[in-house]
Amino acid sequence: MKKLVFASMLFMSAFFAQAQVSVNVNIGTPPNWGPQGYDNSRYYYLPDIDVYYDVNQSVFIYDNSGKWMREKRLPSRYRNYDLYSGYKVVLTDYRGDSPYYYHTKHRAEYPKGYHGKPQKNRGEKPKGNNGNHYGNDKDNKGKNKGNKSDKNHDHGNGKHH
Repeated sequence: MKKLVFASMLFMSAFFAQAQVSVNVNIGTPPNWGPQGYDNSRYYYLPDIDVYYDVNQSVFIYDNSGKWMREKRLPSRYRNYDLYSGYKVVLTDYRGDSPYYYHTKHRAEYPKGYHGKPQKNRGEKPKGNNGNHYGNDKDNKGKNKGNKSDKNHDHGNGKHH
């Protein structure tokens, strides 16, 4: 009888451990405009527009007059920004809920127009769409590819705690 109880407890603990792992992994799905090869990263920093993207919550994080906002869409001032063409800095070493805690460092390391290693998007850019997440795509015909920088950093391995 003791062996049966022990075996049952062992089975249940293994089951719950497996269930816990599957709940914690892959909470958010990276967007199609996100860079390939970083499916387990939570944050991108978009230097051209000085905005973060939280993959887990599918929200953009931006400074609005000193207050950090979290929104599903980019603010209207970026309605013409092309997420597919813009460079995404992947913050691989940050594990908190406030990537903007290191905003001063990120702005200095990755200024507007920054381009590190070449990136491929996870998915194809939809036809007739400039790739933004502002809203009405028929009003958004412009593109902003930013200026290329001659910096050649490995943006994915910097320490961002």
